[in-house]
Amino acid sequence: MTIAAALLLAMQVGPNPAANTPLGPPPELEEQRARSAAAAASTSQTAQSPSRLVECLRLAADDAESAYDSATSWRANARGAERAQAAHCQGLALVRMERYAEARDIFSVARGEVGDDNPTYRARLGAMAGNAAMAGREASAAIPHFERAIADANSAGQSDIASGLEIDLARALVAAERPEDAIAALDRAREADPSDPRAWLLSAKLARQLGRLMEAQRQIEQAATLSPRDPTVGLEAGVIAALSNRPEDARRSFESVLLVAPDGAEAERARAYLAQLSDEGNSPQ
Repeated sequence: MTIAAALLLAMQVGPNPAANTPLGPPPELEEQRARSAAAAASTSQTAQSPSRLVECLRLAADDAESAYDSATSWRANARGAERAQAAHCQGLALVRMERYAEARDIFSVARGEVGDDNPTYRARLGAMAGNAAMAGREASAAIPHFERAIADANSAGQSDIASGLEIDLARALVAAERPEDAIAALDRAREADPSDPRAWLLSAKLARQLGRLMEAQRQIEQAATLSPRDPTVGLEAGVIAALSNRPEDARRSFESVLLVAPDGAEAERARAYLAQLSDEGNSPQ
């Protein structure tokens, strides 16, 4: 780690807090529908994508209705693995048209049509089904799709994919008001890929929301070690410090956000929190 990175890390996380009564979590940045829609519309498949599928996916990016019609015609005459590929394109086109429930269903159908010899592609299609459900604000419907996708990824020996899917599952579980199950999913995500800072960051956020500030502090420190220039890490570190009655550590963390990303959305929140700390001598609300 460079000296600059080490200094930034210290600014982000500060020392371990003592146990204090939290003042209540600040409003969270909501997961955007666009994020789930983009994940549902992922063009990742197998290492060598069939050209017809690639062409259909590219068409969907420009003309979703035409791509859907083309994929529907393709599927009507397809056999074997091509039926899943055609359904994949149908699902992407439906996502582009914001017809998320239909997209979820066709991605699920496509997954079922992929052979057991290609669990990685099955995992990706299952993930697309789950993310389509999330984009449609149907968290409970997303959960079983993510669970099946995780099983497929583990079957394929793809721990990095499984880790990302556990994070998606945790996001769905939080939205479905099942925080303890979400904690378990994030535990599995960190175990599957300990080097993924997202899993540590989201674990810290959830622990903080549940008032487990010591646990949140340990997790945000690990996130900062793995990604010392991530402004979302610095922002969360500041919130944890503020709720732990460590205003100076909170101030340093928020200032680190302004240093690494002065024009981002996180910087806007950091400035608001800094102003609140200055004006009220209190923790962010």
